[in-house]
Amino acid sequence: MNYLEFTFEIEPLQPASEILIAELGQAGFESFVENETGITAYIPQEEFEEDSLSGVQILQSDEFTITYTRKEIEQVNWNEEWEKNFHPIMVDDSCCVRAPFHPQADVEYDIVIEPKMSFGTGHHATTHMMIQFLLNNDIEGKRVLDMGCGTGVLAIVAEKRGAKEVDAIDIDNWCYLNSLENVERNNCSRISVYEGGAELLGNKKYEVIIANINRNILLKDIEVYSRNLEKGGDLYLSGFYEADIPVIREECERNGLEYITNLEREEWVALKLKKKN
Repeated sequence: MNYLEFTFEIEPLQPASEILIAELGQAGFESFVENETGITAYIPQEEFEEDSLSGVQILQSDEFTITYTRKEIEQVNWNEEWEKNFHPIMVDDSCCVRAPFHPQADVEYDIVIEPKMSFGTGHHATTHMMIQFLLNNDIEGKRVLDMGCGTGVLAIVAEKRGAKEVDAIDIDNWCYLNSLENVERNNCSRISVYEGGAELLGNKKYEVIIANINRNILLKDIEVYSRNLEKGGDLYLSGFYEADIPVIREECERNGLEYITNLEREEWVALKLKKKN
């Protein structure tokens, strides 16, 4: 089977790159490679039609400039190509996130993730910082919510850190299925995975909420997170830039959440907030 290779040039790169990958996945594209100027995406030639990109709404967005070229390529071993580009990452010398084909790591938390088309391998700055927060804060015996769980990596780290129970939620079906696979792969028994959004939370209460999504969704759902967070509980947010901190903090404070600290990595930030007593 031959494939079509689409090379997308994106300006500015984020969050357009993540949105584009999600929308291309829905349009039938099977694999993606991110780079410094955009992404390369692949789709079987026989499954591509000239209107396949018509539903990719971000291509018509005025917020971003996205151009692309395409070419036909011969069949390749996609597993081999993926393995060449996926390397283990280490967080704070105690947590390794690796693929199943990598050798076991001699660390306290050895996490095995096969991301497929889901977001969250630890390579992205936001995931890396959220893992740092989980490693350096008290999770033992707590009820944890991972919103926008992607691969499930943060939920898995939370269980390994001693969480009593973890709910992992993602609106994307591929992420839901991928999280189920990775939860099983890491022998986790206290994680429940759900497909949907914040509407699934109901009146359930958590002592820790993790939300690594994007600025607009966070701003819309902060009120919900605050409602479902126990007094004195911790909220960890990421998926936005340093310039977004003021508007995120303002919305959090409006909903009874106190800013504690933040991490920065590659122009991205992650915040820790606490529900006021």
